[in-house]
Amino acid sequence: MAAELGYDGVELAIRDPQQIDANAVARALRDARLHIPAVGTGQAFLKDGLSLSHQDEGIRARAIERMEAHIHLAARFGAAVIIGLLRGRISGNRAATASRLDASLHTLLPIAEREKVSILIEPINRYETDFLARIEDVLAVVDRMGSPALGVLADTFHMNIEETSIEQALRLAGQRLRLVHAADSNRLAPGWGHLDFASIVGTLRDIGYRGFLSAEILPRPDPLAATRQTIAHLRPLLGKAAHPKGGYA
Repeated sequence: MAAELGYDGVELAIRDPQQIDANAVARALRDARLHIPAVGTGQAFLKDGLSLSHQDEGIRARAIERMEAHIHLAARFGAAVIIGLLRGRISGNRAATASRLDASLHTLLPIAEREKVSILIEPINRYETDFLARIEDVLAVVDRMGSPALGVLADTFHMNIEETSIEQALRLAGQRLRLVHAADSNRLAPGWGHLDFASIVGTLRDIGYRGFLSAEILPRPDPLAATRQTIAHLRPLLGKAAHPKGGYA
């Protein structure tokens, strides 16, 4: 259905890659002529309590192991891997939490580089997590790590809450921006809130962004209506869709 509606790809939200039939996924993608821009990891946090910054070394080790599996799966499909909630929450103090996340990334990034997979950290608003809410927060991590495999995922819903200017934050991210999640101010389909997507898309063009614009929205009033509204609102702004080529999404 996604391809018939005009979409170029679908993201996968995967709790544990070991439980996925990758061959079946590959066949489905081939039949539908779709790409996978990114693989989400949030369910590993929500369902299994894993965290890349947890104080418990054992939990942290399991989170790293799970992320490695996500990286290997993503490599097969030329996809990126998202770190959203899996980064964890502040435990103890902010500096110690950040240090533990850095240590986990130091383990994971060489693997991602070998597999030519991007790891993308997504800023998430203060009401859903207490760690890395703004683009500038994530950029500080990206700059500290200094790896070509690490980048930023910008979500317009979260940005509307946290950023003074969505456009200014996108410009700040610049070439470190690897993926954009499009949702309106109320997390509904673009065009059903008050965000100016013409301005947002124009800014993405200005900074040379050629990645996916991926709809991460609430399926309201129903999934079909939401997906139709998204493509109807965004496609005229985007023109012919382009997606990244090469190893990094």
